[in-house]
Amino acid sequence: QIKRAAAYGWIRTQVKNTSQQAFIVCPFIEPSESISTVKAATHEFNHLRADVFPDLRLALLHGKLTSRQKQTVLTDFRHGKYDILVCTPVVEVGIDIPQATIMLVEAAERFGLAQLHQLRGRVGRSDTQSYCLLFTSENTSQALGRLKHLETAATGAELAELDFKIRGPGQIYGLAQHGRDQLKIATFGDLQLIELARIEAQKLFAADSTLSQLPLLKERVRSGKIGEIVPD
Repeated sequence: QIKRAAAYGWIRTQVKNTSQQAFIVCPFIEPSESISTVKAATHEFNHLRADVFPDLRLALLHGKLTSRQKQTVLTDFRHGKYDILVCTPVVEVGIDIPQATIMLVEAAERFGLAQLHQLRGRVGRSDTQSYCLLFTSENTSQALGRLKHLETAATGAELAELDFKIRGPGQIYGLAQHGRDQLKIATFGDLQLIELARIEAQKLFAADSTLSQLPLLKERVRSGKIGEIVPD
């Protein structure tokens, strides 16, 4: 908590003194009763706006908003209407905001390494020095050791392979982040292909979260019983 408070103070100074913007990323939209230690975007937005950054302008973005609502928030953020965007990983792809140079990720151990690599790519999109701060809800040596790979690995494919070796494949298209293989289309030797497919899927969900404009794909998802796909 001491480090988080220091990070908040530093973010405030950076935003006020340099007119830069920041992302604060949470893994969940709503709080979970079963995982109470993991921060959720809606709760954090209210807490940060009222108790931490009352002097700054905050916005909220997550996958349950309509496409129009999401586009409005992003446009306003890009135009400097907000200082901080509290969000879920819906910002992972397709976001280009040069003034955003700071990202703070909560419960970073719950994200795949390749996903964290993709998220941190949302900052550093200008000549200004950028920063990505990772906070964990589990301060275990295993979780921290796994995240240390982000300091040295250069590509998403390399990080995906490291994650596979450390945690196992899990449900690439589901909620479980590690465990037994449930992938039916590709093999885990095709890590680059899997990563590209995941990024393209994120782009589709960002543009049309219900796949309403892609009825054939929506039917294939339904008939394939891929019921655990979530845009966030």
